[in-house]
Amino acid sequence: MMKVDLSGQVALVTGAARNIGKAIADVYAQNGARVVYADILGDEAAQAAATHPGCKAAAMDVTNEGQVEAAITQLVKDFGRLDILVNNAGTNTEKHRVPIDQFPREEWERLINIDLNGLYLVSKAGARAMVQQGGGRIINIASVLGLVPARLQCAYVAAKAGVVNLTKAMALELGGRGVLVNAIAPGSILTEGTRRLFYGKDAQFKAKFEQMLAHIPLGRPGKPEDIAYAALFLAAPESGYVNGHILTVDGGWTAGYIRDF
Repeated sequence: MMKVDLSGQVALVTGAARNIGKAIADVYAQNGARVVYADILGDEAAQAAATHPGCKAAAMDVTNEGQVEAAITQLVKDFGRLDILVNNAGTNTEKHRVPIDQFPREEWERLINIDLNGLYLVSKAGARAMVQQGGGRIINIASVLGLVPARLQCAYVAAKAGVVNLTKAMALELGGRGVLVNAIAPGSILTEGTRRLFYGKDAQFKAKFEQMLAHIPLGRPGKPEDIAYAALFLAAPESGYVNGHILTVDGGWTAGYIRDF
């Protein structure tokens, strides 16, 4: 197990009730950080946080600016500081895997609002706290589809491409003030969502499962823990010269033929 000394540090992870977010929050807690598990699923976040002494939960809808501001204000009041912010909360479309000429406006706005606007709102409040204290780390969860586009999910690829470039812009703006900003671009990760789409017995796109894996050199989906350990590296004191980087964790998928999928 990868070990990093995060003792004395305070982390906020959004979308931390399940899947990748929970894995990241758990790994931070296991390495000594006090973690706030933030999620729109407040009860599940509380259950996840309760397994780690000194950690707390926050009910947070990342698209609600008032909730975001209140949660981060309360975090600083409770812990005195915010050292690590992981913008993990996000979503993709499941019902509307269609070309752009058929893609519903309301679904476009829902995804952009959560995946891009929500990240902006949380980053804005979190960066303010970090600048005031003299430093911190912001880690955004992007996607390989923010680097290389795929079909039938125009809103998601647009939002995640926005996350990629916003990460770099934030790194330029905040690096000189002690706040390092990086992102992780996961490939296909085994979560509840991807089980419904690809990997489950009754998955919506099960027929495409083998086709997708054929383009991943490792021949398998990743695990949430694969992303969690990448996030641990970017939070580590030893990665203090990494800024504005997009760390791709995809089993080699984007080295090949993602466009063909």
